[in-house]
Amino acid sequence: MTTITDLYPSRGAVEVSLPRQDPVVWGAPGAPGPIPAADLGSYERDGFLAVEQLIDDEDVALYRAELERLVTDPAIRADERSIVEPSSQEIRSVFEVHRISEVFARLVHDERLVDRARQILGSDVYVHQSRINVKPGFGASGFYWHSDFETWHAEDGLPNMRTVSVSIALTENHDTNGGLMIMPGSHRTFLGCSGATPEDNYKKSLQMQDAGTPSDEALTAFASEHGIKLFTGRAGSATWFDCNCMHGSGDNITPFPRSNVFIVFNSVENTAVEPFAAPVRRPEFIGARDFTPVGR
Repeated sequence: MTTITDLYPSRGAVEVSLPRQDPVVWGAPGAPGPIPAADLGSYERDGFLAVEQLIDDEDVALYRAELERLVTDPAIRADERSIVEPSSQEIRSVFEVHRISEVFARLVHDERLVDRARQILGSDVYVHQSRINVKPGFGASGFYWHSDFETWHAEDGLPNMRTVSVSIALTENHDTNGGLMIMPGSHRTFLGCSGATPEDNYKKSLQMQDAGTPSDEALTAFASEHGIKLFTGRAGSATWFDCNCMHGSGDNITPFPRSNVFIVFNSVENTAVEPFAAPVRRPEFIGARDFTPVGR
């Protein structure tokens, strides 16, 4: 058996803060790709890259219509891949959308996405997770501060920080309707959260984060050092961000809905092993075990 060193211990008795052990941009310097060198440098420094228009208006209409079809389909609502808002009983997220929708299946193979992911990660990529997020107006709850990698490492078994996410806006992102917030530069530090992971933690955490939640003291220190960037933009804009960025989003109490499609690309050289800090694996619709490269 191959022994894999745990570079990022978490879910122990105390919270720990460790410097990142992995590159941010894995691709070779000067390697060809759609991201200009200056933007790639910005991504390496800040941990994110905003793209004013990744998909056009025609694409937005297509994906928004498909999102509406999925969230109004009783069969999808009854599927375990759908996460329901506890208060309103409306769908909050639908996972593995590239498996249940031909429209979103085509999107994950789109060269506008795949080529950027390959350029950042320096290898072929597969989809570790996909989902649509729905934040209707008048009270949809947010996602509390967290690092995705902390969860994907602890509960899915991703060994290294060689994973990138893209959030594509399907509605206008205002500064008031619960948009994505990231602490620039926070991806350089791993925050290992305290507290053991309960079995089947995902059933609770997908509605309200608990295990894997940083302390108020740690978040205050991170925010004081890095600040907070709020992302706004028209439908069709996108934000690429590193797996270890400290990020979250607020409630949407405005009348204006906020919806997005969220795709996580992982390097085929960083495939999941057994969880580093959880008693069992999460289901494959949350953390994939099919490592087939996309876009080939």
